[in-house]
Amino acid sequence: MSVRNTLRPKGSDPGGIPTGLRRVVAASMAGTVVEWYEFFLYGTAATLVFSKVFFAKGTSDLDAILAAFITYAVGFAARPLGGIVFGYFGDRYGRKKLLQFSLLLVGSATFLMGCLPTFGQVGYLAPALLVTLRFIQGFAVGGEWGGAVLLVAEHSPSKSRGFWASWPQAGVPLGNLLATVALLALTSTLSDAAFLGWGWRVAFWLSAIVVLIGYYIRTKVTDAPIFVEAQQQMEQIKAHSFTVFEVLKRYPRGVFTAMGLRFGENIMYYLVVTFTITYLKVHVGVDTKVILWWLLVAHAVHFLAIPVAGQLSDRFGRRPVYFIGAITAGTWGFFAFPMMDSGHNAIIMSAIIIGLIFHALMYAAQPAIMAEMFPTRMRYSGVSLGYQVTSIVAGSLAPIIAVRLLDKFGSAVPIAWYLAGAAAVTAVAVYFARETNGIALESIDLADAETLATATEPAITGTVGAEVK
Repeated sequence: MSVRNTLRPKGSDPGGIPTGLRRVVAASMAGTVVEWYEFFLYGTAATLVFSKVFFAKGTSDLDAILAAFITYAVGFAARPLGGIVFGYFGDRYGRKKLLQFSLLLVGSATFLMGCLPTFGQVGYLAPALLVTLRFIQGFAVGGEWGGAVLLVAEHSPSKSRGFWASWPQAGVPLGNLLATVALLALTSTLSDAAFLGWGWRVAFWLSAIVVLIGYYIRTKVTDAPIFVEAQQQMEQIKAHSFTVFEVLKRYPRGVFTAMGLRFGENIMYYLVVTFTITYLKVHVGVDTKVILWWLLVAHAVHFLAIPVAGQLSDRFGRRPVYFIGAITAGTWGFFAFPMMDSGHNAIIMSAIIIGLIFHALMYAAQPAIMAEMFPTRMRYSGVSLGYQVTSIVAGSLAPIIAVRLLDKFGSAVPIAWYLAGAAAVTAVAVYFARETNGIALESIDLADAETLATATEPAITGTVGAEVK
């Protein structure tokens, strides 16, 4: 007795854009924009507001900012748990349902952040509540990314998967841009006292509107046919192996390669978009409104650069584009911080924009290259594990480590070396990664089904033999 494979390998995709693909992209981006509006809003507020509102003042401004960044890290610690939980249920019941739930969860947590009492009102209960909501927010974001990018990747043609799957990634800078616009509007129209007193809360409350819009758009899409077919296949053979342990057992190379690819990219992103706010405000002495204007332009450029980089990965391969991104990322800190120290607006903005362009070369290809590492039946779990676990030791710690290095040495040079080391790790991961550009996801499922059939056959034969005896 053997397991019959019903998955059909496809050598090439038909011409044109699959029906409904643009709607799928819009649905994935809608949620990504919402969740990263809220995630970036927290990161920016950690420097501008939370260090003053929710924490006791230390011996210096950097002490309070450091405390706020530690709560920022809590969200990253929760993301792997969210990735594992959402990955398990997403592989079993579908991407769409889990994406709708994650959107409501992160939206509720962010709205409630805008309602929290301050340290002056309730003491240490204030940061405790903030940490709780931050954990919930991180848990939801941990489940969001895998589902959003896979919904697009599994609908996309093999030859252009890098381009289409990069659009949910472009939702990140778009969400950041919206958060920056909200903060910029509030800081420009309110006095500093009014903004710290109540104005910052409005930006968190506005997330409810974006959540409702995103949720509505996501009701209009369905899971990809390849997922439905794989789900039926698993039901036929009674294989319910969707756990993280199964992924690690069968595809350890994919998981650890994904972690390596993520490491340098994640550290660079949070140094560029989060730590630079602290560096420019505390070390260079730039006004908050000016920083937000620079970030507004930088996020817009980042949004445009990501799909271009995704298209380049389709044309030249995932590995070459990613490798160039890793190498250039390693150089950024050595010239970017001196550019910021210049105090000239155009030079400072150029440093941030260049950093995000380097980042786009890595970030755009991630959904495609990670989706192409795992079969459909455990793809959500695989990409979420590789992507989110790395965040604990990468993005979550990057601003904390950078603040500590700046506080201790009074110079950005150690921070530049820190980024260079992280980029080197990612460059090594790219070197050992397999080139998957143009591969059909059905062929990955076919190979997985054949492996699964081989592993199942002896057990079935043994059982039948025992019954005959």
